[in-house]
Amino acid sequence: MTAEVPPRPQAVQRNLTLACSVVGAMVVALDGTALTVVQPALQRDLGASFAQVQWTSTGYLIAVASLLVFAGRLGDRYGHRRLFAVGTLGFAAASAGVGLASGVGWVIALRVAQGVFGALLQPATLGMLRAAFPPDRLGMPIALRMGGIGLAAATGPLVGGALATQLGWRSVFFLGVVPALVIGVLALMVRVPAARPTAPAPGLDLPGAGLLAVALAWLVHTLVTVPEHGWTPAAVAGLSAAAVACTLFVRHERRAASPLVPPRLLRSAGVGTALAILTAASSAMFGALFVGTYYLQDVLDLDPLDSALRALPLAVLMVVSAPLSAVVLRRHGPRRTITAAMTVLALGVLALSRLDAASGPVATGGAFLLVGAGFGTVMVAATAVVVRQAPVADAGVAGGLQQTAMNVGPTVGIAVATTLMTTFASPAAGPRDGRSRWPAAEFLTAMPPTLTALAAVAAAGALAATRLPRSAAPSADTARPMADTPASPVTHP
Repeated sequence: MTAEVPPRPQAVQRNLTLACSVVGAMVVALDGTALTVVQPALQRDLGASFAQVQWTSTGYLIAVASLLVFAGRLGDRYGHRRLFAVGTLGFAAASAGVGLASGVGWVIALRVAQGVFGALLQPATLGMLRAAFPPDRLGMPIALRMGGIGLAAATGPLVGGALATQLGWRSVFFLGVVPALVIGVLALMVRVPAARPTAPAPGLDLPGAGLLAVALAWLVHTLVTVPEHGWTPAAVAGLSAAAVACTLFVRHERRAASPLVPPRLLRSAGVGTALAILTAASSAMFGALFVGTYYLQDVLDLDPLDSALRALPLAVLMVVSAPLSAVVLRRHGPRRTITAAMTVLALGVLALSRLDAASGPVATGGAFLLVGAGFGTVMVAATAVVVRQAPVADAGVAGGLQQTAMNVGPTVGIAVATTLMTTFASPAAGPRDGRSRWPAAEFLTAMPPTLTALAAVAAAGALAATRLPRSAAPSADTARPMADTPASPVTHP
């Protein structure tokens, strides 16, 4: 059984692949952001508890985070296009099921199913791009994908709120069903020319996949409970269990004949560093956004719509910076581009830390603008490093690791922000559960040191970026397009 390298795909095939990748990533992002605005209506309609509603998000996050890397390896072995189609069609079916669910138990179960299919879908969106485009032309496709995600994240709450108001919360889950079905079927129709075998196909490291899934599941579950419950003994035990599983995973990978995360992948120029930067950037940005949202509503006393408008420059700059960052990356290389972008992100978080009760739209908008510009550029440039520099046979695993960083980073950032806010506000203050308001004076005492700490995380990412390659050119073993075919010769549908 062998991995294969196909002849260069035609322009139409590339465009169809790009469309599938962008729309697939947007469907997932739109679903996640729209959910947040309909949870109160879902809770009232189904008579659910607050904890049950939280599990509609937590169950999804645990499922997707724990399976991303293994799903990427499945794509390396059986073809990213097929994994994308299965993931997209399954995601659409689960979404429709949520919209028809008769009780909150069904909603939670179907959200977990969405997480499983989302895990199949997300690494494949990067793997398909790697299959269709030469490494030196991957920058703009990745930028368009990231721009689509930013656009979906920005419009999700607005679209979800409008649909929920006019048609009810169930309509939100039908929003992405038709686009998902269309691109899922379209992915099955995209033909990739037959390939010639070049190397043994990657094996499936099931024990390693299981250990990594346990480690990530414990980690994510622990971190998402911290904002509501704080660092309880159960949270400490969960973090300890995640650390033990992670240690066992590392020991297993060193001895495995076909490890899930091969050493050659993390040794590839800049891949490990880029993954660390993605985690640091998403931690700093989402932690800052978490604090900033409370600042807008609890200190400035803005309603959710006005708060979204104040933070709109962040989303706008994420979308705008995506295609621009591809051009900057091509001209200046990963080291300069990502170092500068992480510095801008750190400055933006510092600017947020200097806001007070008298800050107006210009000050808040300017701070969010810097955060969005820095974060958007880092996401495109660091993702390009991971995809370009990863060895051809490990492109799916690289995509899974990139998506894992993007799922774990925000949970870390929010957990850190919550812990620091509670610590700096008052020794007796308990964690906030999203239903009670912070006293303005207490909040303004805790906000500057908390955001300064998050800015330090971004600054550490900028320092790490100085270790990245100067040039955007891929290494010799990654210069070929990667196969999106199963490991054994088959006839494509």
